[in-house]
Amino acid sequence: MKITRIETFQVPPRWLFCRVETDDGVVGWGEPVVEGRAEVVRAAVDVLAEYLVGQDPLRIQDHWQVLTKGGFYRGGPVLSSAVAGLDQALWDIAGKTYGAPVHALLGGPVRERVRVYAWVGGDEPAELREQIAAQVEAGFTAVKMNGAGVTSPIATAAETAAVVDRVAAAREVLGPGRDVAVDFHGRFTAASARRVLAELAPLHPLFVEEPVLPEHGHLLPGLVEASPVPLATGERLYSRAEFLPALTAGVAVAQPDLSHAGGITEVHRIASLADTYGAQLAPHCPLGPIALAASLQVAFATPNFLIQEQSRGIHYNKDADLLSYLADPTPFRFVDGHAPRNDAPGLGVTVDETAVRAADRAGHAWRNPVWRHADDSFAEW
Repeated sequence: MKITRIETFQVPPRWLFCRVETDDGVVGWGEPVVEGRAEVVRAAVDVLAEYLVGQDPLRIQDHWQVLTKGGFYRGGPVLSSAVAGLDQALWDIAGKTYGAPVHALLGGPVRERVRVYAWVGGDEPAELREQIAAQVEAGFTAVKMNGAGVTSPIATAAETAAVVDRVAAAREVLGPGRDVAVDFHGRFTAASARRVLAELAPLHPLFVEEPVLPEHGHLLPGLVEASPVPLATGERLYSRAEFLPALTAGVAVAQPDLSHAGGITEVHRIASLADTYGAQLAPHCPLGPIALAASLQVAFATPNFLIQEQSRGIHYNKDADLLSYLADPTPFRFVDGHAPRNDAPGLGVTVDETAVRAADRAGHAWRNPVWRHADDSFAEW
């Protein structure tokens, strides 16, 4: 079996899909994208396709080595994301070829269902209560919310209080039997994060995500030591090597993204590395259906898995949503806040190719917003 063609599709709201076709007629799908830079990743996939076309798709580990290390300059979000989507597609082909779900090829399932959480806003307490109540009504047992919007370099008393008030509002709706995760999104400095984390502790967040920017990872040991709240990070880390300092610092939760961190091949290894440090896996996934399908395959085969992000109803999804490009939505029909095990071959989803090709003709040019402080200086988004 040989790879004969690789195509990419830039589809709303902000996604990029890739399709890998073989001479045996087996097709695999992946989701290689950097949000806001889809066109750049698309070009990277085209370059990597020069190597893959004509190759045996089942030599996944060898292809991963060549795609990530075959160039003198390595790493970074664009290359890692291009590799990630292609890697997902190769695993999809492997599963379809062997007639097994990817989680079976990774060693078999360790659980029968995967806990998932829903994203809610976090900007206004009243709005937040309504959004969380709706997710509880839908059966979810956990939500994630923004900690804050634009935040001063040293958070003011009012900004700190606003974060605590919003999380308190979430806890009031959720009660003690459900979980809330809080995303700082790298918007806080280490000094501000340390102050806010102490005040959030009585509200018992499941974890606080990206307490500082990834380039400030050298500050994580002090934050972990000072924080009474479990800390999570990893959506902007792209390899085992980049995760190692965060894990040695003692973060509780590793959050690699299956569409950024080298795909199924690398995230499966990141999970094993995290396990040696007693850390849990909670893959980042505010993306589309292929990324989520890949994430769930890893989750079913990972003993130290904690919880899975998913994007249904997330605020980015204005022109399309999680189910828009699927021929069958069944794999993402969550029951009591969980995704039941899916034993369909490959990634376990059937892409609606007609819908994808039509959406690609419309395309998108999604860009993240640029925020500014009151004095018009740049602010982290």
